[in-house]
Amino acid sequence: MDSPERAFKSERFKVDTEIYFAVGAAISATIGAVSDVRTKRIPNWLTYGSLVCGVMLRTGLAGWHGLAQGLAGALLGGGIFFVLFLVRGMGAGDVKLMAAVSAWAGIHNALLVLIATAIAGGFLAVYYIVFYRRLSRSMQNMGELLRFHFTSGIQPHPELNLQDPASLEVPYGVAIAVGTFYLLISTVAFRG
Repeated sequence: MDSPERAFKSERFKVDTEIYFAVGAAISATIGAVSDVRTKRIPNWLTYGSLVCGVMLRTGLAGWHGLAQGLAGALLGGGIFFVLFLVRGMGAGDVKLMAAVSAWAGIHNALLVLIATAIAGGFLAVYYIVFYRRLSRSMQNMGELLRFHFTSGIQPHPELNLQDPASLEVPYGVAIAVGTFYLLISTVAFRG
């Protein structure tokens, strides 16, 4: 007779802990976004510290399974962003922040954070392009980047990359924070 009640409590505990993980991710992402906007950098103490805290908390609450969830999330989120870093389309701080946030989120929520972050990043990029009146140039550059990567593979473009002083730098930490808050809101909504 206690089995359905015990199963309900166990499921409720899982949902509650996922909210705590989402809050930890949101705090890390918010600090990263503020730093990215103010200094155009995301500090290592934040990214590495957050990654370690997320993995340790997951391990403490869920054992080896939690460890695997956190590390797999970090590898998924950080790995996808690392590919963008390799072509010099993203900074290392963004990669490390996404890895840290994904460690908190776990593998089962990392994809949700990635998708929400990509959508937020797209809107943020459009805002910057319109605000700085760079639509024509940005469209030409996107065409050139697509042509280059289609013919040359995954490697940095010799001119169109973050090292170009004329490039428009978008504080992607903001997009990561928006994606993380989407995770938090959807986790809380799922609880109810």
